[in-house]
Amino acid sequence: MLQGSGILGHDRPLVIRVSFSTCVVGTVGLPLLGLITCVFISSVFHYEDSTGTHCQVPNYLPSISASISLSPECHIWRFCIGLHSAPRLLVAFTYFKFYKTRFASKFPESLLSCLNLAFSLLENLGLLLLTYVSSSETYFVHKEGFVLFLVSSTIHMLITCRLWKTIKKYSLSPEDAKSHYWKVRFLLLNLSFCAFAGFFFWKHNVFCESGSYTLFALFEYLVVFSNMAFHLTAVWDFKSREVMVISSSEDKDF
Repeated sequence: MLQGSGILGHDRPLVIRVSFSTCVVGTVGLPLLGLITCVFISSVFHYEDSTGTHCQVPNYLPSISASISLSPECHIWRFCIGLHSAPRLLVAFTYFKFYKTRFASKFPESLLSCLNLAFSLLENLGLLLLTYVSSSETYFVHKEGFVLFLVSSTIHMLITCRLWKTIKKYSLSPEDAKSHYWKVRFLLLNLSFCAFAGFFFWKHNVFCESGSYTLFALFEYLVVFSNMAFHLTAVWDFKSREVMVISSSEDKDF
């Protein structure tokens, strides 16, 4: 929504209002759209390159790392992740401010609020590393970025669920209870998918069985989707909030 004239008399600033829910959906939707697009292009146009492994056995789905390392997939993925990074940081700091207000005089919740922000930032850093350094360029850096993303996101979700357990305990809002309920469910799904992905990755590398890498890729997708779903619960947490951008109303002489 736009408010203010800012054209005729320059007497009022131009105000852009966007609901926080819209911001969250856009932040989650960008990497989701990018990932689906990359997997589709890799599967249709670069099938052999994206599904081939050192085992030389039939596979039917490309891993995420393979999907985002080819061209033009890597450019699509980098564009989506780069564009969503700033709003994601905004969401992280909004949560931090929200927790600090709620738990200003409570321990250990106030400490957990700081740790939650730290791991949220590390999660974003890991995502940027694995995005902008592909597995075909520098595998070690890409792998470390993936590990950083996975570990940080898991700890971030665990801390978030712990904080919302306390919020639900003292809140009468059904939205808070719903948010906690689904956060816990998405966390459990994420941990389960991680375990299955790790198992099939190990099985593929040790036994080189046909289809093991396909199942690894499938559960890898589900790990990412459950992580996105977890972040999407912010729609309930900040349902009435708005993001505002206000332009300067000062006249400029040239």
